Amino acid sequence: MSIAVPPRTEREERRHETVAGLIESPRIALLGAPNTGKTTLFNRLCGLRAKTANFPGTTTSARRGLCQLTADPAPAAEIIDLPGTYRLFLDLPEARICRDVLLGEGVYRQPDAVLVVLDATNLSRSLCLAGEVLTIGVPTVVALNMVDLAQRRGLSLDPVRLGQLLGCPVVPLVARSGAGVKELELTLAGALGDAPVAAEFPLPDAADGDALLAWADRVMEASVGGDEAVGSGADTFTERLDQAFTHPVLGILFFGAVMAGLFWTVFALATIPMDLIDFTFEVLGNWIQTALPPGAVRDLLTDGVISGVAGTVVFLPQICLLFFLISLLEDTGYLARAAFVADRVLSRFGLPGHAFVPLLSSHACALPGILSAHLIPDRRDRLATILVAPFMSCSARLPVYVLLTSLLFRGRPLLAGLAFMGCYFLGSLAAMISALLARRTFLKGRSRPMVLELPSYKRPALRTALITAYQEGKSFLQKAGTVIVAICVVMWWLSAYPTVEPPAEAQALRSQAAAVSQLDAEQGESLARQADAIEARYAQAQSFAGRLGRLVQPLYAPLGYDWQLTVGVLTSFLAREVFVSTMAVLLTGDESDEGVVARVRDAQRDDGTPLFTPATAASLLIFFVLAMQCFPTLVVTHRETGNWRWAALQLVWMTGLAWVLAFVTYQGLRLAGFS
Repeated sequence: MSIAVPPRTEREERRHETVAGLIESPRIALLGAPNTGKTTLFNRLCGLRAKTANFPGTTTSARRGLCQLTADPAPAAEIIDLPGTYRLFLDLPEARICRDVLLGEGVYRQPDAVLVVLDATNLSRSLCLAGEVLTIGVPTVVALNMVDLAQRRGLSLDPVRLGQLLGCPVVPLVARSGAGVKELELTLAGALGDAPVAAEFPLPDAADGDALLAWADRVMEASVGGDEAVGSGADTFTERLDQAFTHPVLGILFFGAVMAGLFWTVFALATIPMDLIDFTFEVLGNWIQTALPPGAVRDLLTDGVISGVAGTVVFLPQICLLFFLISLLEDTGYLARAAFVADRVLSRFGLPGHAFVPLLSSHACALPGILSAHLIPDRRDRLATILVAPFMSCSARLPVYVLLTSLLFRGRPLLAGLAFMGCYFLGSLAAMISALLARRTFLKGRSRPMVLELPSYKRPALRTALITAYQEGKSFLQKAGTVIVAICVVMWWLSAYPTVEPPAEAQALRSQAAAVSQLDAEQGESLARQADAIEARYAQAQSFAGRLGRLVQPLYAPLGYDWQLTVGVLTSFLAREVFVSTMAVLLTGDESDEGVVARVRDAQRDDGTPLFTPATAASLLIFFVLAMQCFPTLVVTHRETGNWRWAALQLVWMTGLAWVLAFVTYQGLRLAGFS
């Protein structure tokens, strides 16, 4: 007996072929204007099942994630988080990428559906973007976000009526809390493969801006109502806040207070996990020291690999915490106001207001600062920001600042504090002037005006901030971690080889220590420590790194540096904070930071003259403020710009400027009698 099986519908056929592995997973493009909650919605849909990569042929990053739309065995849909744009048919990089993806032009495969996020509190402007998308003809779903805020303002929204007017499904939701997200997933699953429905209001030509605005106003009038009194009251309160936050004076003061609180929080709260990371790697290093026999393998693991990994991971808490706090600020709506205030200052130096977040982030570490520059829409603005971001005094410079200001102003804490603040000011000033020069030469052109629509104030989403912190931390480890470890291993090899026999002086002291220890253990131990220090200094001087220092020293002699300081400067190109421990090893044979300032202060050159004169210390301070002494930063610059020439320019310009100003400082102070 045969049973008649009804033919599959087009959607059922597509699902059958997908399960059978005959076609690719459905692809959904996520589109929306800035500050509409697009990123929050993406995190709700994809969570941690997302990765970041550049769009083909560009340096603009995109996030791709997987979302299981239904409970059936169909594969998860791939969601592409497109750059935020106010309009689709604009001659701007972010709009061009969105347009190419939606049209399936070039290397892009056209998506199976488009999810457009609209701001329910500012529907008229958001509808223009939705109208442009609908003219393309791809199945579209509209996510009407922040309906809770719209209702508080007294607005009455009719999603069903709005869907009829647009000719596509409209789902009201609150991405921050997750309300309506499940309904959105089911709607997206149903929309895949559906033919477009005719809109009740005919769509105008997307290129006709005036007609598009008029169409958006008609749609809004037909689908949105409410009590004007309630709405105006909410708007009045928002306007008062905006007047304060964007005021030329009050706005800057408030911005300074917020940023001070942000960085205080980063440095204060990150101390505990950073200390824990340091302790963990110290325990691991000690365990390897006891578990393995003495030799090159043990030294490589402890001094090379373990130290390299620790030097990378120790900054992870600061980076994650910084991006967590920035995400919270962005979610509240304040960050857009701060960018508006910063734009007044930065635009005078050829930088956009968007650059203030990367520049501020660089005060913790240049790596996340450069990574966050992808938020800047214009390519020239983005390149200028990336090039000058390392001028900002990062946390890695702090140990060097403390050491050198203590040497310069011994017993004068007020002057030392002023010099410390001056380092931050000098770095910022160098960044601004460098940006101005770049924008008037090889990146010639005016900074792109910052077109910014101030978003609504709202409570931030902790879940979004946590996911952002996780993803940025993961990106930091992937992009810089392996490079840092490799460099540290190479530096360990340069410092450890070739092995040499201990000098006669050290051998004599060690023999004397063995003889004395039988009578006076404490004196014998003291003599043994002196022998260790002499051996370590001699081995360092005879190593490849020491020989390189003597070879390169003539280049730094005009700055007042001998071969020991030259080695310290060279090793600090791997990581600036290495300078203090390098000098401790070279001068004392002990890597402990205890009393390093006192011991370094009395250090001598080979000819017996003081190593750190006021002129030399000031020259070093200027050099460390300005020089590019971070190879991982150069690697990240290369990866973000897509070309090594920008990293090379960064290295040559910053280090050259540092050398010139350090030379002027040393020679000027020497002539003034401070040598």
